[in-house]
Amino acid sequence: MSWNFGDIFEAAAEAVPGDAPALLHGARTVTWADLDRGSNNLARQLVTRGARPGDKVALYMRNRPEYMETLVACFKARLVHVNVNFRYLENEIHYILDNSDAKFVVFAGEFGEVLTKLRDRLPGAVSFIQIDDGSPEVPFAERYRDLVDTGAGEPLGLERSPDDFIFVYTGGTTGRPKGVMWRHEDLWEALNRGANATNLNAMPENLEEHREGIRSRGPGTRHLSACPLMHGTGMFTSISALLGGGVVVTLESPRFDAHEFWGAVARHKVNSTAIVGDAFAKPMLKALDEKPGAYDLSSLLLIISSGVMWSTEVKKGLLEHHAGLILFDSFGASEGVGFGNSVTTAQGESRTARFQIGEKVKVFTEDHVEVKPGSGVPGFVARCGPIPSGYYKDPEKTAEVFPVINGVRYSIPGDWCLVEADGTLALLGRGSVCINTGGEKVFPEEVEEALKEHPDVEDAVVVGVPDERWGQAVTGVVQFRAGRLFDEDALRREVREKIAHHKCPKRILEVDTIGRAPNGKADYPALAKLAARRLGLCP
Repeated sequence: MSWNFGDIFEAAAEAVPGDAPALLHGARTVTWADLDRGSNNLARQLVTRGARPGDKVALYMRNRPEYMETLVACFKARLVHVNVNFRYLENEIHYILDNSDAKFVVFAGEFGEVLTKLRDRLPGAVSFIQIDDGSPEVPFAERYRDLVDTGAGEPLGLERSPDDFIFVYTGGTTGRPKGVMWRHEDLWEALNRGANATNLNAMPENLEEHREGIRSRGPGTRHLSACPLMHGTGMFTSISALLGGGVVVTLESPRFDAHEFWGAVARHKVNSTAIVGDAFAKPMLKALDEKPGAYDLSSLLLIISSGVMWSTEVKKGLLEHHAGLILFDSFGASEGVGFGNSVTTAQGESRTARFQIGEKVKVFTEDHVEVKPGSGVPGFVARCGPIPSGYYKDPEKTAEVFPVINGVRYSIPGDWCLVEADGTLALLGRGSVCINTGGEKVFPEEVEEALKEHPDVEDAVVVGVPDERWGQAVTGVVQFRAGRLFDEDALRREVREKIAHHKCPKRILEVDTIGRAPNGKADYPALAKLAARRLGLCP
């Protein structure tokens, strides 16, 4: 491969009719000709403002056409995409923008107030570009549409490289978001080798082959990302659909609305969709149960999920409404895709958290000894081949998560599993105390610090307890100072002012003592069991 995603997109744009839709958002349509021209103009305007290959562009917005348009412009100008979690609060946003060395920030107007507060703390950002969403204009920002509409839409004519990067910031397991660095070639190959179900058929030997492949089969998949585009699941599946000459559909509501979702599937004739486990699938099933037969589901062939548990019972319920569905449960992470997959149809089902092991995937113990299938020995799942280059500006964590074992470099994000005799992976959970709630990774120490800032809290530990919808629910266990009155609601309100709302404990429980060991460590598994028992989740 001697090209990047920008070249692949240009090949697709030449093959798809210009008036064919590329991006659909409610009643709004962006055609392939519009997207090609607009992304060219935006890329050129960024270069005019000093952007050079490798510079970082932060995207701070919810799902909307401008996300994909800006992403394509980054590919074309050889700039590095940086995803910003719009759920984060001011200091968390500052950390990502500062840590990533973002030179440009493209943002929806609703987040202008946050950036106004942060501007003086971001001396490296040379340009803020505001998308009009009806919010007041930020005085120091440029208008997004001015940049997209300025110019003739001519290609930049840059010679691009497979070594160009795309960053995916993930909550990770170290308390701070980490910028996972994907080379374009590695991500392209990973997506093309069956890592997700919207892969682009066979990996082309050259751009002409890719171009002719699209022409011969026509415009590609109509794909709806129900989960945020700033998450790996939504981003990777949408990139695959678009680079294959397809359509990316996004929802208008700021929060997931299952009835809006099914309405969009019917209206836009969606073929595939990406979700994050039961956090999305349960509301989707509930909406269909509330209005059976109300939506035309005939176009939908595939539901892809990754990042959190997708239970067998919910899969069965969805198939009762649409027996022709393929339910593709992908086991992966921002640090690597294609660890395993599980496929459920009306003809056959798979068990919850059971996956067929992927290509180039092994399981190792903590001391990097390979686990034999059927041995009953738990280990960490690992993948070699096309994997990220590491974490941005964190060589120590890179060495830990991407070790070289017997001369081969692997990605080991930290998921414990068992390998059954037939090679099936039984996922056990994260090896660390990281909490996965609705696809969002929450590191306990950050929440614990927010709890400990309360003057009445002597000590605190945060654990994840089982939750039917979210997979895990963030739960605080606190030790109050002697003589102080415990008020759960008041404490939760204060914590919500300090950290993103999805990190705030859904419940906070009081204990006489956290019971730390002499070395200062808390027994997280024991406290998690105690919390689950107190909440009536286990005997």
